[in-house]
Amino acid sequence: MTRHDPLVALQHMLDHSREAVQMIEGRERRDLDADRQLNLALMRLLEIVGEAASRIPAQQRRHWPGVPWRDVVDLRNRLIHAYDDVNFDILWAILRQDLPPLIEALQKALATEGNDG
Repeated sequence: MTRHDPLVALQHMLDHSREAVQMIEGRERRDLDADRQLNLALMRLLEIVGEAASRIPAQQRRHWPGVPWRDVVDLRNRLIHAYDDVNFDILWAILRQDLPPLIEALQKALATEGNDG
């Protein structure tokens, strides 16, 4: 498998999503304001999730309809291009509410490909 192999990208999405969720365990929303390193690390992890998603061709994305491809890539673009206007309330909601279902969808996608992540 190469670096741009869709299964590698799926695995990167899963690994970095899991890491972000682990990083916020025991944390509160206000920690994003108080801990700059946490803030930057979480944004970077989400950027990587979106970049990995963007590397998967549209034809292959259709194999995994449970993954919200457009939302994931759009978030990456927002974090990169509007880095100076990130709403941390929205970012926190994404981390808490959207990442766990994304992780489940990615696990299912990888399981269908014979890679249990």
